[in-house]
Amino acid sequence: MITFIHAADFHLDAPFSALTPRQAAARREEQRSLLDRLADAAEGAQLVFLSGDVLDGERTYYETTQALARTLGRMKARVFIAPGNHDYYSPRSPWASLSWPENVHIFRTLQVEQIDLPDLSCTVYGSAFTAPFRDDSPLAGFSAPGDGRLHFMCVHGDVDGKERYGSIAPPEIAASGLTYLALGHVHAASGLRCAGATAWAYPGCPEGRGFDELGEKGVLRGTIEEEGLRLDFVPLAGRRYEILSVDMTGEDPAATLAAALPRGAERDIYRVLLTGESAPEGLDLAALEELAAPYFYSVSLRDRTRVRRDLWSRAGEDTLTGLFLRELRGRLEAAESDEERERIEKAVRFGLAALENREDCYL
Repeated sequence: MITFIHAADFHLDAPFSALTPRQAAARREEQRSLLDRLADAAEGAQLVFLSGDVLDGERTYYETTQALARTLGRMKARVFIAPGNHDYYSPRSPWASLSWPENVHIFRTLQVEQIDLPDLSCTVYGSAFTAPFRDDSPLAGFSAPGDGRLHFMCVHGDVDGKERYGSIAPPEIAASGLTYLALGHVHAASGLRCAGATAWAYPGCPEGRGFDELGEKGVLRGTIEEEGLRLDFVPLAGRRYEILSVDMTGEDPAATLAAALPRGAERDIYRVLLTGESAPEGLDLAALEELAAPYFYSVSLRDRTRVRRDLWSRAGEDTLTGLFLRELRGRLEAAESDEERERIEKAVRFGLAALENREDCYL
């Protein structure tokens, strides 16, 4: 049995430009704590694959690279790193300029390198970005031998990608003869995929950095036994980014918002979209944001409400709209349940949108 950890796209020392400078500095410090959780996840694993963009870019702090080297060095597993487009290998990169622990192997060329591990009866392959872009496929012309061993590859690349980030075609994966292809670059976890007899996956980023990276994030723990390959998701993120929509239709905006805010999200970063209808004077965003602030590490509110309208204001008109409203108001007055009244009001909104040639029915 072989157990491995597959992680990618840590983007250590990302700028976090959407946060305040103080929060951004704190977030970069917190990123380093991800490394401790990675080490915990790697307990009992023989192999660790880091498939690129471990570092965010040229501005890498000394404390970060030292923390990375220290954490990887205390792992009992063999660690393989395939630099990506953000942390590409060059003579001036940390991958070249620092002394890395003996259990860490860094791929340094575009050409696929092969590392045999006889004690594990497996072979690990990998290659590196050596510039911010890569026009070739890391798997172009590659085929692992059918020698009964397990064959892994650790690379940064974009399956079916259309841009210059090591685009890999699924038929290349199918023809590779690999047991498992450990990929990085895509920040959303893919789940276990197969092309031919080759399994592959993106673990996604281990922690979101913005509202395009929502929800729980982590790494993959793989186990290969006689029954086959099993992949399990291991949560790693200390904070999550989330987007919450709140319908503000009601008489008391503060009470409406307070009732909708989640509990237990004090470590998370939220964007709250205020929808529905509001009074003509609008919402007091500053007051509502002050109300929401204690619930989160950071929160921003976006007002997408519409001014509440009087549904029956045109009922007295001698028009098709007036006739329609008078008919529906009569049905509303005769309604025997709240559910029926709600259904009639919804019909009024749809009807007014159609009669006034509006796309939005204010639901």
